[in-house]
Amino acid sequence: MRGKKGWLAGLLIGITLPALAQFDTAPPSRTPRPALATMATTEAAYRIDGARHIYLNHPERIHDGLLPPFLHAIAGVRTTIDAHGRVSRIEITREPAVAREVLPWIERLIRAAEPYPRPPAGLDTVRWDEIWLIDRSGRFQLHTLSEGQQQAPDSPDDDTDDEDEKGAAGAPSGPGR
Repeated sequence: MRGKKGWLAGLLIGITLPALAQFDTAPPSRTPRPALATMATTEAAYRIDGARHIYLNHPERIHDGLLPPFLHAIAGVRTTIDAHGRVSRIEITREPAVAREVLPWIERLIRAAEPYPRPPAGLDTVRWDEIWLIDRSGRFQLHTLSEGQQQAPDSPDDDTDDEDEKGAAGAPSGPGR
């Protein structure tokens, strides 16, 4: 019995550790790409500029194409940028249900992308809310620029639901039938 439990524990750790390891590593040291001037006139419009800036600074971490049907983590983050394009505050507005190890990883990615485009004219600071969609490999998309998500495979129970709707005789059920 002890051997089976030890084997099972080892298997679970082996499956979990690779999923966690990529979130422990800091982004590679490099010179941040210069911030492009924003064309935004409002905080809402700046959201696209902020997301594009993160993508430009972390191209190796962007998930190309549709995201898988089951994500490793989803996190909501509010980022405040000061008048010089520096991050003045990062707030987690939605924590992942399980994969909390991504939170410091997200913060490192956000800070590594400084400086950001300066706030729109007339604003001393700008803040934007973003949803981070992260797969198991450590690649992500931001909701603002997301390409969407693959459909989950149909479950075997889906076929029985269709038959239940038709009724026992195979005819559609409902009023007047």
